Amino acid sequence: MNFKYVGPLLLLAALVIGDQIRINRPNHKYRLTLEVETPEGVKSASGIMAVHPDRSYSRGGKTSTKGDAVFVDLGGGKNLVALLAHIDKSLELDEINYVALRAYKAAGRNVSFNQMSRMTGTVPVTGEVIPVLVSFTDPADPASARRVQPDNIESVLGKGIRLRGISAEVLPNGVWPLDFGGPLGDPVTRGIEARLPWLNGADDAAGKAAEKALQAAGVRTGEVIDSRDAFTRK
Repeated sequence: MNFKYVGPLLLLAALVIGDQIRINRPNHKYRLTLEVETPEGVKSASGIMAVHPDRSYSRGGKTSTKGDAVFVDLGGGKNLVALLAHIDKSLELDEINYVALRAYKAAGRNVSFNQMSRMTGTVPVTGEVIPVLVSFTDPADPASARRVQPDNIESVLGKGIRLRGISAEVLPNGVWPLDFGGPLGDPVTRGIEARLPWLNGADDAAGKAAEKALQAAGVRTGEVIDSRDAFTRK
């Protein structure tokens, strides 16, 4: 083996790996937390999202989010789910990229998208920044989905149950892509497929089941989309 090429090859590999990390590293991560008051006390759940801008040389892509919908188990067979989607006449899948940004701005923090990774503290998510909320009478049945209005969840979930609040908190990116927890940084939260087992089916079946859930909740999808994106983004 000619060792004189080892150094340049290692340098080239380091440059390629470093460039891929630069391109694919999240702009920022944020934790989305839901708190619900119930007759048995406050129930809560949260999920960590990673927001990725398009840094490729072609600039042919767009900003995207990786993460799962947030599922709150309220006990007694009841639940509340915050989808990775908003409503603007029909289903809007891109607004989830800017939930934390818009929440910080609404809280009086004049921040740009590129400055988001520097933010600290928790801010409320209110009004139009709140993602679509749904509930499943039977999580194993996508057709049991019902749309839930943030200011009147009692009408779907029963007396004594109300939304206490939704919040967002920017988290450190950590040592991405080695963000396995602890000092390395918190990874993107997964687990919605365990809560909603019909998402585990083959691509076509899972897509149809997700579409059925949105239709049952009265959410119009508008243009042709992959309905699973409202529940999970890989």
